[in-house]
Amino acid sequence: MRTDGRQGAYMIGVVSRRYGIHPQTLRLYEKEGLLKPSRTEGKTRLYSEDDLERLEFILNLTRDLGVNLAGIEVILQLREQMHKIQGELERATRKLQAAGLDPSVSPTGLVKSVSRELRKPMR
Repeated sequence: MRTDGRQGAYMIGVVSRRYGIHPQTLRLYEKEGLLKPSRTEGKTRLYSEDDLERLEFILNLTRDLGVNLAGIEVILQLREQMHKIQGELERATRKLQAAGLDPSVSPTGLVKSVSRELRKPMR
């Protein structure tokens, strides 16, 4: 059984030990808007599975690629926009399929001609 990835489950101390980072780093990521953990009534931060997945992505950017916080913010925004566009494309594809149309075929033939041009060897 899969749990809801948005449900909070881990307190800041557990997350900091698990990932080898200082709790203040997690607070900074929250302050910068990179992470948004839920809170209990007593204001204790609770990190969900989705939060941990996002944290892992952030840590990979900082540790492996040396990206600074401003760069991470831009990357996360672009990633969210990409997911939004992907969802819109999937919805449009389903609508075309429901209408009995093949979404891989352009009515103008433009996509096919462009892709043929891209496959031609350069001279």
